[in-house]
Amino acid sequence: MIFIFGLGTKQQPLGPGGMRNCPRCHNTTQWTRVRKFKQFTVFFVPVARWKRRRLEVCGICGTAVDA
Repeated sequence: MIFIFGLGTKQQPLGPGGMRNCPRCHNTTQWTRVRKFKQFTVFFVPVARWKRRRLEVCGICGTAVDA
């Protein structure tokens, strides 16, 4: 019997965020809201998700901060 399973981190875009000044690259830009979580899959079907977080991500360098 063969089981195909996976464990990984996923990100779902939630839409545009606010205009912010990035603490890493020091640019003022439109940030994007994302939901980040870890998930376990069996036969490519998500079975469990945990560590759910909502973040805003810099559009230039990719730095993420809690929203």
